[in-house]
Amino acid sequence: MKDNRFVKGRVKSVYYSVMGAYRLITTEHSIMVQFSLGILVTVAGFYFHISREEWMMQTLAIGLVMAIEGANTAVEKLCDFINPGFNEKIGFIKDIASGAVFFAAMAAVAVGTIIYYPRIAGLF
Repeated sequence: MKDNRFVKGRVKSVYYSVMGAYRLITTEHSIMVQFSLGILVTVAGFYFHISREEWMMQTLAIGLVMAIEGANTAVEKLCDFINPGFNEKIGFIKDIASGAVFFAAMAAVAVGTIIYYPRIAGLF
């Protein structure tokens, strides 16, 4: 008889991951903005007929920003749970997590600029 616990465990993990992504997108304003920008550049990709390689870079950039933003949100929630009031050390931790989002976002802006600037400039 086959042991299905492994498969059931993986299905449960995927379910919780999808629910976590849904909660992020529906409750956190920073994720809402990042998700909206991701949709916008995806539409732009179809409009400008970007190459397969550009799709890969764009998809990775969107995923990176969304993932780091999610991790930043988790750090902030955990910090607020541990110490709801102001604490200089907690503030430092939250700033570092936010800085990681900044690096990911700047990399995504660079990818977007490399992909779309020539196309948008060509319209004028």
